[in-house]
Amino acid sequence: MKQNLSNLPRWIVFGAVMFTGACSGKLVGVNVTVVDQKTALENQILGSYEELGNEMMMVASVRSVDEEGKLKTVAEIPKAKKTAIRAMQRQEFNKDDIQKFKQTGCAGEGNQGLLVYFDNEETQKNPKYKEFVKTLIKEENEDRLVILNRIVATNESFSEDDLPKVQKIYAELNRDNAKADEKIQQENGAWTTVK
Repeated sequence: MKQNLSNLPRWIVFGAVMFTGACSGKLVGVNVTVVDQKTALENQILGSYEELGNEMMMVASVRSVDEEGKLKTVAEIPKAKKTAIRAMQRQEFNKDDIQKFKQTGCAGEGNQGLLVYFDNEETQKNPKYKEFVKTLIKEENEDRLVILNRIVATNESFSEDDLPKVQKIYAELNRDNAKADEKIQQENGAWTTVK
């Protein structure tokens, strides 16, 4: 049996071209994203904050009555967690007022993650309103500290000594999310108004 070798070089050339073409392209795409430490910490804080918010929603939606109308026993929530959830609930309740204070210039986002009081025309004319503003800012700051302490306590990446660092990151997130005409304190202590 005689083999036809005249076609062999053509197949070898074709195979070599196909092999080279397949190998010359990108075989595997690798996308490397470098995340700096600050961004990683921001993501941890946001994740912990979101998790606490989800837990707040779960507590609010738990039914305490069974199908027969009898009270069900609900699992006990640890005190620190309950305190943080209550702080989030109060923040949610005061949110519209706090936003109004920031928009009218009688509250600004400080560089330690807390609100700072400022006099404006309305607070100067109305002592009761001024007291109301100061009271809600005090409550908001208490709530923020409770929540940030809870984030530090429940996140294995943080120790108690990290609270000031977490506050600074929280302040940066607040600065980044500030709306036009709101006062924000830069990291160096200077106050500016968002344009």
